[in-house]
Amino acid sequence: QVQLVESGGGLVQPGGSLRLSCAASRTLFRINTMGWYRQAPGKQRELVAAITSGMSTNYADSVKGRFTISRDNAKNSVYIQMNNLKPEDTYDYYCNLLGGTTEYWGQGTQVTVAS
Repeated sequence: QVQLVESGGGLVQPGGSLRLSCAASRTLFRINTMGWYRQAPGKQRELVAAITSGMSTNYADSVKGRFTISRDNAKNSVYIQMNNLKPEDTYDYYCNLLGGTTEYWGQGTQVTVAS
């Protein structure tokens, strides 16, 4: 079993920045993808950004140029730097680990962008 622990959410003003972190308790898969998703109440969870163990990245169009995903394989961790935050970025953000057909989720961290 793998546990994902997120940190770094909070309240920030429009135009501000936040950095979310996610640490996996262990790695079961040498080749895997880690990513961040976000979800509003009553809505479907959506991909924000993902990064493979080979460092290939993928971003939602709405965050391109503002968010940057990175990972540290030695620490089994993934990060997302969120700049120029907008009120529409207000969501619960979830860390995801995908290895083969096995998927794990973090408990979520809240990000609120408001003045």
